[in-house]
Amino acid sequence: MPSTLLPFEKLHNIRDLGGMPAADGRTIRPGKLIRSGHLADISDTDREHLARLVDMIVDFRTTEEEGRQPDREIPGAAYYHIPVIDSLTAGITREKEADQDAISLLLFKPKEALEYMKKTYTGFVLSDFARSRYTRFLDLVLAHSREETGSKAILWHCTAGKDRAGIGTVLLQEILGVPREEIFADYLYTNECLKEDIGRLTRFFKQKAGSDAPVIDESLHYLFGAHEDYLATFYALVEQKYGSTEAFLREALYVTDDKRLALQDAFLA
Repeated sequence: MPSTLLPFEKLHNIRDLGGMPAADGRTIRPGKLIRSGHLADISDTDREHLARLVDMIVDFRTTEEEGRQPDREIPGAAYYHIPVIDSLTAGITREKEADQDAISLLLFKPKEALEYMKKTYTGFVLSDFARSRYTRFLDLVLAHSREETGSKAILWHCTAGKDRAGIGTVLLQEILGVPREEIFADYLYTNECLKEDIGRLTRFFKQKAGSDAPVIDESLHYLFGAHEDYLATFYALVEQKYGSTEAFLREALYVTDDKRLALQDAFLA
């Protein structure tokens, strides 16, 4: 089963990993691990709901993104800004104003848009900066897991909650022993959760381009959607460079056996 979409007014892709199958026949505990899009435009009701759910927030957006649309403060929640990339990049930030010129170059080039996004996912493996950021994230999750019983959830997000937050989710799922087919299915579930947002962005860029050509739909589908090829590209490069996902976690992200067991004990039931 995929992660559970939570009912919020302004957050269309906020999901609890609780209930997903994991190591040794166990499942992920509900109410502990939550992925999301940014929290800049949430309603007052959403803010109150989040205050009841989470006590730690990790923001993967760039400094520029965070400055343009800062998260609303969530009472009682510690906030950590850990940018995974060091500059705005078309297709992964969802910042219309910042990305629109770059995206316009790919509007009529769906093959290039597909390859561009696949290259983005190779960056999550090859970039020293990205790997160090994900290491920091996993260390925070581990620290959170060691807090006193009764702690709330940790929430992590980028702008849409698809690429940067998606890989953060994949890393946690691997550590917790979620079967690979379940990881892919949950990653692709993002498309259903973001269907409304993708439609809105497609209309925006079509209007800006002054064209209703179907090729634009295809290009934006690649830029704004979650696709199996992207995650397959990530895994293929991990296995090519490190031999296995376990070796990547251990050698590149410093997830020792003790850390893995501690995370499983904390988040699995």
